[in-house]
Amino acid sequence: MSRYFWPANGGDEDPVTGSIHAGLTPYRAKQLAKSELLAYQASQRGGMLYCRLANDRVLVSGFAVLYLKGTVYI
Repeated sequence: MSRYFWPANGGDEDPVTGSIHAGLTPYRAKQLAKSELLAYQASQRGGMLYCRLANDRVLVSGFAVLYLKGTVYI
């Protein structure tokens, strides 16, 4: 279980943050002696993340909500 606060992003708390769990997974995997972890981010919306340590990579998956659709022109 985790929570992630970053006031500089304009909000009080990030709903569910895959990038933070990508950073936390190697630490937690070592502490628990596991390569697959189930994480829950306990924000107001909340969400489950499935994290797997695979050699030098962290695979994070879960369910997402589409909140924006558009086109970027460069």
